[in-house]
Amino acid sequence: MIINRKKVPPKPTMHDMLADPIPAGTVADATAGRLVRLSQTRPGARGVIAEVRAETHPGDHGVGVDELQRRLLEFGFVEGAEIEVLHEGAIRRDPIAVRLDSMRIALRRRDAEDVWVLLDPQ
Repeated sequence: MIINRKKVPPKPTMHDMLADPIPAGTVADATAGRLVRLSQTRPGARGVIAEVRAETHPGDHGVGVDELQRRLLEFGFVEGAEIEVLHEGAIRRDPIAVRLDSMRIALRRRDAEDVWVLLDPQ
């Protein structure tokens, strides 16, 4: 009996496949008012995702903080991804529609609080 024992390279993680993170100095050098929560943006705002931190109001989302962060990352909300706010709902401006790289995604504002965006200069 012959067994083939080839070394298999490790599979890349999902985060490695989706987007390149922005350099650390970019976020630190941001001027006041340019690094904002996605929930605070208005239609037409463009930028790059700087960080995804699911930490706000753990009971308000219907899922735990870790689960929310995992879901956001699986949708493509990763560091370095380009984002543009396309539309907001008529009632209390909720939900919002965003273009995330080449996808369009609707997201509740309370979930968008956990996504930090480095806005492009206007």
